[in-house]
Amino acid sequence: MYKMVELLYMAVVLFQGYCLQYFLGSFLESRWKSRWNGLCVAVLYAAGLYGISRMFNQVLTTGYNGYREAVWKLALSLCILVVLALCFYKAFRLITVFLVVAFQAVADISKYAAVILLAIMGDGVVAIWNRCVEKGLFKSDRALMMTLNGSMLAVQIFQYLVIAMLLFISLRKIVRDFKEKDYEIHRTELMFLLIPAAAGLLICVLLRIIIVTLEDNVPEMLYDRYPILVVVLPAILLLSLLSILYGVKLFQDMVYRNKAKSERVILKNQVRSLQEHMEEMERIYSAIRGMKHDMKNTLAVIGQLSMEEKGELQEYLADLNQTFDRLDMRFRTGNTVADTLLNMKYHEAVRLVPDLEMDVDKLVFPQDLKIHSYDIGIILGNAVDNAVRACRKLKEKEPGADAFIRFVTLQKGNLLVLKVENSFDGKLVRRPREEFPVTDKPDKENHGMGLANIKNTVEKYHGTMDYMVKGRVFILSMMMKNERGNEDGFWSDR
Repeated sequence: MYKMVELLYMAVVLFQGYCLQYFLGSFLESRWKSRWNGLCVAVLYAAGLYGISRMFNQVLTTGYNGYREAVWKLALSLCILVVLALCFYKAFRLITVFLVVAFQAVADISKYAAVILLAIMGDGVVAIWNRCVEKGLFKSDRALMMTLNGSMLAVQIFQYLVIAMLLFISLRKIVRDFKEKDYEIHRTELMFLLIPAAAGLLICVLLRIIIVTLEDNVPEMLYDRYPILVVVLPAILLLSLLSILYGVKLFQDMVYRNKAKSERVILKNQVRSLQEHMEEMERIYSAIRGMKHDMKNTLAVIGQLSMEEKGELQEYLADLNQTFDRLDMRFRTGNTVADTLLNMKYHEAVRLVPDLEMDVDKLVFPQDLKIHSYDIGIILGNAVDNAVRACRKLKEKEPGADAFIRFVTLQKGNLLVLKVENSFDGKLVRRPREEFPVTDKPDKENHGMGLANIKNTVEKYHGTMDYMVKGRVFILSMMMKNERGNEDGFWSDR
């Protein structure tokens, strides 16, 4: 019987080791990219926990004080967790403090809650067999002992299963709810996460100290003296566990709200700046077109007057006329802002990618376009910036690869469909539950906003945005209603 219980305990601590490597590995990067990393963590943790258990089982026979035993066991367990985290993971982060304390708290709460809840089951089994003995149902002491040992072993197995289930489910919920695992928490945020876990840990220490009382030098469980504690103590422990779990969820909700608020402010500033930029560009290019028209007329008159002159004057006027011809727009789509933006972006892009092919032959806007020009500028500006960045990255890796950006518009009724296709290196970083690909820029808080910017603009016109990858071609698709957009205060209509 004792050996069987010992084997069960070893199985439980091994499972706790598995849970530990799963928990830490979900937040921290392993130092060694090997499947053995997690196995070593699990085995070493189980060995350390088993060693602590054996050591304190021996010192208890010498009359060691219960409160000292509880404190030393907690301290040693935390030390093992810290050493394993630092040795096998890149754990020099504030979040590691929370991970260590939370794991120990969840493990202890699971253990004490299961033990107290199932204690009454063990007492009930003993009471049942005592009644059977009184009624003479057992013919021999051996049969009684075998039945009693089997029953207690079954209770012990069930108890260990409950502990394992509570531990794994709780840790998995923390892992799933804590979605922003790369988020660098601050000290105040750490305290917000740490307090429920630390409180739960101290409650377990307190229970370990007071759970056994002495009555006439005979050990007695505290809930045997006060039966109501069989319900109250597990309730306190489970509430403490829930405070840890929902504290994590609340923290993540706060992170998402702050992130959404920051993104909204950034988007608003970007859009306002782009609106002003678009209007200024439209005004400047309109003025340039007018000046060019007037100057070409003036040059034509001067050319007629200088017909009799030959030589340097006519040659100079011819060169000047060619210079004005080069001021013509390379791209014409039927929208002034789109033409201005595409020409400007193209001249900027060819400095970075000299052989870039930008095809706008199928980018034609309808005459009755009701979508604001600056919203067209927002969509095209962000799409071109992302496409140029992808083409530049591709050319840096493969100088001989084709770099291209293609635009297509389709109109179906009052729906305007816009597609932007560009070549890229075929590597797109996505994270679970993230809507957009991850930017490769180091300043991730202020970059990677292009697709979100486009999406918010498209939704003003009751539209949708989607993207897909075909081989090494990134395709961005937008569909909008050709009507005035909803002004909800996010962008001001000018």
